[in-house]
This record gives sequence, structure tokens and C-alpha cells, in this order.
Amino acid sequence: MSESLMQQPLGAILDALASRAPTPGGGSVAALTGAMAAGLVSMVCELTIGKPQFAEVENELRAIHAQAEQLRAELQRLADEDIAVFNRLAAAYKLPRTTEADAATRKAAIQQITRLAAEVPLRTAQAAAALLPLCTTLANNCARLVVSDVGVAALLVRATVQSAALNVEINLAALEDQIFVRETRAQLQDLLIGLGDEVDGIVTIVRGRMVG
Repeated sequence: MSESLMQQPLGAILDALASRAPTPGGGSVAALTGAMAAGLVSMVCELTIGKPQFAEVENELRAIHAQAEQLRAELQRLADEDIAVFNRLAAAYKLPRTTEADAATRKAAIQQITRLAAEVPLRTAQAAAALLPLCTTLANNCARLVVSDVGVAALLVRATVQSAALNVEINLAALEDQIFVRETRAQLQDLLIGLGDEVDGIVTIVRGRMVG
């Protein structure tokens, strides 16, 4: 898809996803999933701000809304960036390798763009993970009728981070720069450690409030 995903009807995105076209693929899906999680956080804020019973935390809710919208915009950009980097990588693999100089140029281009292809989903995972503290606060400070949406957002964040991690790893496997590989894996590990417990904690709060 040459146009931004954000300019496409949802049906067209799903049709492209199910087609033989390599993009959008898993990286874009991860970013879009994160953007949906951010959208749910914003929606819950919108439906809670202004209610008298939450007046004491209204400023905090407004701050959460602003952060969620920043993260949503970033994740939407990353969905498009994932496609752009894939297209650049595909073009690099098509570079000539007739001579030794050609082959060296091709290899350098592939390595450079593969590094970018690992960085984009890492940023996706980081942006999505940044939503979890917002979900924790919001789960305790929102209208009960929309608290389940906070739980859905948290579950989508987990899916986003884990999915993006797979896209990071598959690109790291093709890189020769082992210092970058180690540093990136360490960043990824920091995001994954405790992720499940944090999400489970949010869902526990949500379930408690649903029946309370």
C-alpha cells in the first residue's frame, strides 16, 4: 500500500493484510494494535472527565488523555514507517551484485536498513509499554461502565509489545553488528520482563471494579 494506512478504509487495510502483498505485515499490525489501545485509553478519559465524582483527579485524567494521544499518534506513524522500511529493505535486496564492489554496496545497504527494520518495532514496543502506567491509574479512576475498556487496552498493549518483539528479533538475526544486537536485545528484555504481571494486575483491578 503506497498511501498512509491512516488514509485507508479499515476494509481496505484488512484486504491488503490478507492478500499476497508483503505489506502491511506483522510490524504494522503490532503498531496499529498499540494505537487502538491508546485510542481506548483516550476514549475512557473522554467519558470520565467532567463527571463530578472524578473532579479530584480531573487534572490527572487530562494528563493521561494528552499522553495517550501522543502515543497514539506515534504508533500510527510507526505503522506507516514499518511499511516504508520494509520497502527500502526489499529494494536493497534487489541491488546488483555482479561485481565485488556491487556486492559490497548491496550488503552494506541491507545491513543498514535491517538495523532500521529492528529499530522501528522496538520503538513500537516502547510506545505501547508506556501506556500501561496510564491504564493502571485509569482503571482505578474511571466510570465503572467503561472500566472493561481499560482492561482491553492493557491486553492489547501486551499483544503489541510481544508482537513487536518478534519483529525486532527476526531482524536482529540478520545483523552482523553484535554490539547493536546485544544492546537492542537488552532493551527488549527490559520491556518484556514483568509485562505479563503488570497487565494481569490491571485486569485484576478491572475485574474487581466490574463486580463491585
